[in-house]
Amino acid sequence: MTLNAWDCTGFGQFGSVCYRPMLAFFPPAPLASAAIAAIIPGSLSHSPLGIERAVMHRFTLCLLLAGASFGFLQAEEGASQQSAVADKTEIGQWPRWRGPRADGISHETGWSTDWPEGGPRQLWTKSVGMGFSCTSVAGGKLYTVGHAGEIDTLYCLNAESGDEIWKVSYSAPIAKDADEGGPASTPTVDGDRVYVLSKKGRFACLDAASGKEIWKVELEELLEMPMSGWGYSCSPLVVGEQIIVEAGCTAALDKHTGKLVWKTEKYRHGYGSPMTFQHNGEPRIAVLNNDFLLVLRARDGQEIDKYRWETPSSTAATTPIVHGNTIFISTGYKRGCALFELKDDKLEQRYENKNMSNHINSCVLWKEHLYGFDGNTHVRRLVKLTCIEQATSKVKWRQGDLGVGSLIVADGKLIVLSEEGELIVAEASPEAFKVLARAKVLDGTCWTLPVLANGRIYCRNSAGKLVALDVRK
Repeated sequence: MTLNAWDCTGFGQFGSVCYRPMLAFFPPAPLASAAIAAIIPGSLSHSPLGIERAVMHRFTLCLLLAGASFGFLQAEEGASQQSAVADKTEIGQWPRWRGPRADGISHETGWSTDWPEGGPRQLWTKSVGMGFSCTSVAGGKLYTVGHAGEIDTLYCLNAESGDEIWKVSYSAPIAKDADEGGPASTPTVDGDRVYVLSKKGRFACLDAASGKEIWKVELEELLEMPMSGWGYSCSPLVVGEQIIVEAGCTAALDKHTGKLVWKTEKYRHGYGSPMTFQHNGEPRIAVLNNDFLLVLRARDGQEIDKYRWETPSSTAATTPIVHGNTIFISTGYKRGCALFELKDDKLEQRYENKNMSNHINSCVLWKEHLYGFDGNTHVRRLVKLTCIEQATSKVKWRQGDLGVGSLIVADGKLIVLSEEGELIVAEASPEAFKVLARAKVLDGTCWTLPVLANGRIYCRNSAGKLVALDVRK
């Protein structure tokens, strides 16, 4: 029985006065029925406990309705993913690009910043081949992709020991304008499936336990859209029964079969990944290509709105950041950043400036502030790790000498991997860049996100050296 069907029978006058006004302000939430059943037994009104105890139960009910309903409404309307209480199943998992909620935030706590002089203990290291694919961790397994000799290999490793569980290799010629080259897309783990996209557009679904191929498509053929100069680098996004990719047009495939469900019109290819959020009671997609910021309806790809955003050299490579009804974007080559509000299905710009210009890695939003690398790989000495206020873009602080690095947030701390392989933990605070721990952990070029899962930090360089570091207390 839903709350709307309840009447006051057996609840008394005090119950009626209490909960009906609350329903007027807070529509019933899905979790309320079960919670109310637990708090208020059906026989309470006939209990000899009397009216005083009944009143206290009615009051508890009111508080429950307010809290549960408010939480439901907040999540329903695209509220900040970090504001929601972390699902316990997310702890120790990093199943896709930018983590469980694709926001760059780990909800893991209890890990140590009290490192030995030489840095955290190295648990294991493995060569996985050239590339910039991040690591995905789920169910005790780690997945990543690397390149060697015109061949890409998807690795499945034991996350604790680094032992190889399985690997799958396939032809993948180097794209001509691909820096060091190799894959840039991160595998996406969804239940018992893992999805992987190559630089050349080979898009496959495999059994996560065995590596057995379930389906495979070639995006150039499927979407009738030629590959761009830097190839495909989007990390696939699962939304319900669909899996979404940015490939010049944004497209949804049936995640079980690989069949095309919908695609948008053609745009200049973007190199970032789509983001999903709730708006007006249904899933939406925000994606940045090299022509527009698009907002799409997830079920059929219908364009809700778009805003022109062009980046020099067609290098848009970041993921939109959704917070409430706002969408933040930033791209490199001094294009800068902008904040939009999605109001009545229209994008209204709040600001646009050059306070944050993300070339490769997206910012992370934490407690109303954005943390990210402002600057380009071509002028690394000028790049600054920067904190800005999300609502206004006011700069809070800048920190140099880190190159074009990457970062995530965990337990109120920044976990930063500098471009030259220094791992740094600092307070995630707008007051100042306060270092808590730092150690050199890799050489070479490091543009790939560090990942925290189960008290281990995984770091990778472009040459393919992958290290697992022990930060358990």
